[in-house]
Amino acid sequence: MAIPKSEELNFDLLPAAIVATILMKLDVASICSIRSTCKTLYACASQTLCFQPNFHLTEIGVPVDVLRPLLPHNPYLKSLRIDCSKLGDSAIRHLVRPSLQELSLQNCFDFNGKLLSAIGKCCTDLRSLYLGFIAENSGRSVNLSDLEDLLGGCPNLETLILMFDFSLFLPHKCAQLWSTASSKLCALELGYVYSATIEELLSSQLESQPSHKQPSVFPNLQKICLTVDYITDAMVGKLSKGLPSLTHLELRDAPLMEPIVTHDLSNFGIQQINLNGKLKHLSLIRSQEFFNSYFRRVNDLGLLLLADRCARIESISLGGFCRVTDTGFKTMLHSCSNLHKLRLSCGIQLTDLVFHDICATSLSLTHVSLRWCSLISNRAVTHLVANTSLTVLELRHCRNLGDEALRAIGSLRKLKILLLDGSDISDLGVSYLKERVVGSLASLSLRGCKRVTDKSISYLFDRSCKMNLQELDLSHLPNLSDNGILSFAKSRIPLLQLRMRNCPRIGNTSVVALASMQVNGNGWEGSSLRVLDLYNCGGIHFLSFSWLNKPYFPRLRWLGLCGSVNRNLVDALANSRPFLAIACEGEEMASDQWANADRLYMSTVDDAIEDDEDMVDNNRTRTDLHNIS
Repeated sequence: MAIPKSEELNFDLLPAAIVATILMKLDVASICSIRSTCKTLYACASQTLCFQPNFHLTEIGVPVDVLRPLLPHNPYLKSLRIDCSKLGDSAIRHLVRPSLQELSLQNCFDFNGKLLSAIGKCCTDLRSLYLGFIAENSGRSVNLSDLEDLLGGCPNLETLILMFDFSLFLPHKCAQLWSTASSKLCALELGYVYSATIEELLSSQLESQPSHKQPSVFPNLQKICLTVDYITDAMVGKLSKGLPSLTHLELRDAPLMEPIVTHDLSNFGIQQINLNGKLKHLSLIRSQEFFNSYFRRVNDLGLLLLADRCARIESISLGGFCRVTDTGFKTMLHSCSNLHKLRLSCGIQLTDLVFHDICATSLSLTHVSLRWCSLISNRAVTHLVANTSLTVLELRHCRNLGDEALRAIGSLRKLKILLLDGSDISDLGVSYLKERVVGSLASLSLRGCKRVTDKSISYLFDRSCKMNLQELDLSHLPNLSDNGILSFAKSRIPLLQLRMRNCPRIGNTSVVALASMQVNGNGWEGSSLRVLDLYNCGGIHFLSFSWLNKPYFPRLRWLGLCGSVNRNLVDALANSRPFLAIACEGEEMASDQWANADRLYMSTVDDAIEDDEDMVDNNRTRTDLHNIS
């Protein structure tokens, strides 16, 4: 029965307290969308932003004129997380607040060191600080005085992550500044820094401080993550002796040339790790990013000595240990009874024998990552899956893995992340995942598995079971065509990230199918994709651009395209969707020159698993900023 006009509900009559209570439970993106609906909600949302304790807007970068009204005076603001890719020094006064306890600023390309100085002078109650890509653009710089203001002005800092090039400062002067850092600091992560700076910082402390007293610098530091020029015996020894509370040690280097003896890690340095017996997480990675270099002075003896000191360790990541054989790796596995996370990369001499009798151990592994371990075969995976609690399994570039490995993996009911890049699997192997595994997966990568065809997509997405998949990587598949993407589109899976770069048979039909896709559940309307990588797909032509414009792909935040398709069309798309990041030069999504790829990915995986249910709940209520763009 129709409601008489006199009895129609008027939204303006709803009590303001109820509206405010509802808005306070929404995220920032949803509040911003609500502001654009009507005058009443605009006023309510604007008022809510004056009392919001958390302001998190990291999915897109917004210019300062858009950010300004979203960040009014708010004495209750405690946590601020922003993507600063479209901001500069003019935004500092809007970002720096005396009430802040957590500040996370990503992609600070266009900021000078004044940002550090302003934070130190204003945010005296800050507990956690993350600054990424500071002063990366030309003409921008950070001075030692800026760093001094930051360290001296934030006496309550507990977590500090600074991603910029510390090698621009002289080692002895940079080392002196850290003596003013917060004594409450528990976690520290730095961008590129000279190992000599770390050695000098801790050397002065060890010389002046009696062994039985608490250190004067970093007395409570438990976690340290460093990217250095060279991992050396001297630096490792000083870290172990100078930081007695250390439980988490991550070191990564990427040498430009072969290290000499005095600038390298050897068995002697390995022996000095964990002198205080408190270490629970250890990561030692030598990257081959610039030069084909390995830890050539560490062999099985080094890992035998390490195993004696690390019996209580819970997570270990080793990369570039080319002289370590099965004996060394196996000793680590059998000695560390509390080990849950194992990550090995570039294990040139690592074979199936390491995992042959893993069933005889008390290990309960949840995360296993084997990258560039070319001697690993199906047999190793068959033994590994005895750990039925595995939630993350990364087998990237283990080229001897085939369908039998997937048959074994098919028994892992709790698996959330499966990465099979570059393996020798076929459609038959993928079909083994259908019965028990595919329903639990949140992320799947078949990147570079050249025998995979459209049939694999049909097997996985036949709508026979409910799927929780959020990320799918189908890049570098020469036999993937539009037919496979049509099969996926029919499944109506609310995928968040889809990568199909360098697939020559993917064309306009795939774009149309994805743009027209209506997903199931959670109140979604239209495509749910936030990341779509179509770089160098052979069939993408001008027709696709009309389907990449509004109103299609309303939630898209990152798009990979080949700029040579038509630069004018790409520029027009960028102008029509200012909040969409378009990558045309082949760059990967969220690439980070400072981050250890293994560490960054696995920490993201950990967060994804822990927050999986929260993400689903957020998807039910989140609306998008495209309404205000």
